[in-house]
Amino acid sequence: MNRQETVLMQLRDLILRGDFAPGHRLAEQQLAEKLGASRTPVRGALATLEQEGLIEASETGKYLVRQFTPGEVLDAIAVRGHLEGMAARLVAEHGVSRQLLAELQACLEAGDRLLADDPLTFDSYAAYAVMNDRLHALLIDASGNRALQRALSLNDKLPFAAASAMWPMQGTMALDRDWMGYAHKQHHMLVDALRAGEATRAQALAIEHTEVARMNMRLALERREELQAVLPGIRLVVG
Repeated sequence: MNRQETVLMQLRDLILRGDFAPGHRLAEQQLAEKLGASRTPVRGALATLEQEGLIEASETGKYLVRQFTPGEVLDAIAVRGHLEGMAARLVAEHGVSRQLLAELQACLEAGDRLLADDPLTFDSYAAYAVMNDRLHALLIDASGNRALQRALSLNDKLPFAAASAMWPMQGTMALDRDWMGYAHKQHHMLVDALRAGEATRAQALAIEHTEVARMNMRLALERREELQAVLPGIRLVVG
């Protein structure tokens, strides 16, 4: 597993746990020491977190933890669901090539293997996130709709909107495995619908896939003792 992917997972987890408050400056050297990594993977991970909307660059070029609202997150996830639903419908309508099916099947098999890991680790999460990114990217690319692809690219820059931006999840490995397993079953069902040319079902499954993330965001908010205007401390579920 690429070291940068694991560092990215660890940093995302620290931010979501609330270890870094909104406006906190993230220094490469301090983070590298904290995570036992070199500065190179930390630098790459910070760049990715900026693309995901979790952090932002200050006027001096320093990375700061971004402040955002629950509503902003829920809206971004909902938009992604409907855009990916449209993509899934288009792919099913166009017909799935042998090459695409083979690539999707490889993703499914990789996910199956990773979920068999015991225990799940940050490396497991990171590897699964890479697979998850790959599967979603294959679907979007195969839609052939450039306007849809541009819209998704813009939406992915909002907090937690991207398919890979919700890792880790609830905080206990056993519960994480349950949610990841459920989400991966949805991957299997979606690929089955695509293979069968069931456009309406494929669209519904893609939307439902992201509704899991929205549902768990709402549950996380309900469990909080004090509702704040920002999200530190909340962990989300796979999308």
